[in-house]
Amino acid sequence: MSGCIIRMKEMLNSLSPKEMAVAQFIIDNPTQVVSMSLEELARQSKASISSIVRLCKTMGYSGYKQLCMMVNSDNTLDAQSQIVYTDLRIGDSISSVIGSVGMTDIRSIENTMKLLDVKEMESAVNAMIDSQRVDFYGFGSSGIVALDAQNKFLRINKTSMASTDAHLQMLQATTLSKGDCAVLISYSGETSDILQTAQVAKASGATCISITGFGKNSLSSMCSIRLCCASSETFIRSGAMGSRISQLAIIDMLYCAVTSSQYDKVKDSLNRTRVLLNAKHNKA
Repeated sequence: MSGCIIRMKEMLNSLSPKEMAVAQFIIDNPTQVVSMSLEELARQSKASISSIVRLCKTMGYSGYKQLCMMVNSDNTLDAQSQIVYTDLRIGDSISSVIGSVGMTDIRSIENTMKLLDVKEMESAVNAMIDSQRVDFYGFGSSGIVALDAQNKFLRINKTSMASTDAHLQMLQATTLSKGDCAVLISYSGETSDILQTAQVAKASGATCISITGFGKNSLSSMCSIRLCCASSETFIRSGAMGSRISQLAIIDMLYCAVTSSQYDKVKDSLNRTRVLLNAKHNKA
């Protein structure tokens, strides 16, 4: 599970122009690149050798050799995959829409799994376990993810707040304390309202956890724990659709990891909420 090409695509817009030229060439020609020398790639991508070396460092690789190994790993995995992904087309049949949307959502989750850093996930889970309160913040489609997260964590008796209102989020963030957690969700990591909330949460002493796209962004740079998700954008599907499904997957991973680690402690709460909600549904 290399994820080199996915990382490159996700961070493309945050690269320098020369690094972007190299990255785009690799993305467009992954099978050819692995057999190219450093000099040949520089010539083909119309960039300098130093730009390629900087890209390797930006990607977190020791050098060009390791980059080629990771790209080759992606090529092998793609060749072995039996899933075919297709874009939506105007006027597609219902069965085609079902298949295309379903496969694209699967790709978003698969790509997110390649981007996630296990150590960062462990840090996030441990911080949540140790915290008295875990708040979730987001706007737009990310706000919907925040509300879903609050719903889940309340079921295990973890004090949690979430709101899609900017002013209320700021007020909630001011009441956080040292040892609490603030999970800030924004695919771009550049939404002004979420950045303001992050500043308040950080000033309150809370441990800030970001869920953003891969690459440099303002929100992840403000947080001590950084989780990354992928978005599969297509012609008709907006980026918010792709990022939402991957953000939801990360929330599910966090919730399940926290619950599993504390099962003896939270099982009574899980049972109570399950019985209560079942009774509520039956009455309805």
